[in-house]
Amino acid sequence: MEKGIEAYSIEGIETLLEGYGQPKFRSKQIIQWIYGRGVESYECMTNIPAVLKKKLNEEARFFIPIVDDMQVSQDGARKYLLELADGKKIETVGIPSHEKGADGKPRRLTVCFSTQVGCPMACSFCATGREGFTRNLMPGEMAQQILIVQRDMGMKATNAVAMGQGEPFLNYENLIDALRIINDPRAIDIGARHITVSTCGIIDKIETFGKEPYQYTLAVSLHAALQSKRDQIMPRSKTASLSELKKAIDTYYQEAGRRTSLEYMLIDSFNDGVEDINALIGFCKGLHVHINLLPVNLVAGSSIAPSKKGSMQAWCAELARHGIEASIRNSRGSDIAGACGQLKNAPA
Repeated sequence: MEKGIEAYSIEGIETLLEGYGQPKFRSKQIIQWIYGRGVESYECMTNIPAVLKKKLNEEARFFIPIVDDMQVSQDGARKYLLELADGKKIETVGIPSHEKGADGKPRRLTVCFSTQVGCPMACSFCATGREGFTRNLMPGEMAQQILIVQRDMGMKATNAVAMGQGEPFLNYENLIDALRIINDPRAIDIGARHITVSTCGIIDKIETFGKEPYQYTLAVSLHAALQSKRDQIMPRSKTASLSELKKAIDTYYQEAGRRTSLEYMLIDSFNDGVEDINALIGFCKGLHVHINLLPVNLVAGSSIAPSKKGSMQAWCAELARHGIEASIRNSRGSDIAGACGQLKNAPA
């Protein structure tokens, strides 16, 4: 596939324009047009010289992912099936808050974006893992997902989460370049503390992430604090033991000064027993973390089911009794297969 503008980082665009002999302000204009104003072609850039637009079209073509399908959940979430320049497809979810502002619009809009086409992690509770892995997404392909949701919903995104398809830390360099586009005031301009990256637990990248000079939020998909159970549902994470993961989370805190969110899906009769919560309490001892409890979402072809009603409330109370902050996270978009673990690149 030819190299398009989506392959370039902020710094890459600046270097590209500098190589063309353009003044420094020109790269700022290009960045603002693409990621700030969200235009869909170079032709829309009214203050860019025609000769430069022609050169960019020839050497760094501009492609906007095509919305192949869009579904609206009864809870207001929207799932988009997007086709990329090479014909590969990904899914993105826009989640408006239920709270409304004075203008009647949602106060917040969260975009859950993908970082890979498919995923190599093969977690048993995740539909994406059943699709296998095709390729990494480029920085602009990640950022454009947010712009597509913004255009469709008619409002600016306030939060971005790398929790869609793929393991973000297996596409680290492109991910960081994408986060800078999402955060940059000239581009999408979402505050770093409102940008979250979720990982299955890639040890070395967790530690590296802690050294990044931005206040991004880290979320770790834990889902079991007993090694044998975690290995069963997250087989590709076996190379990283829970003890190594705990150490990496602590190192992250020491480097970044920010606590980690631990994601824990409660699966009926599997990871929701007394030994499981005791193991989770033990894992959290000495760590600066917050627990997000959520029900596992139904996935076609899987026998897993969410824990019985009341389990999450009981777990929240028990964790609080041990001084561990926890909250219950409601899944959004489950009726359109748009919730955590349900994305699989399929139209309605």
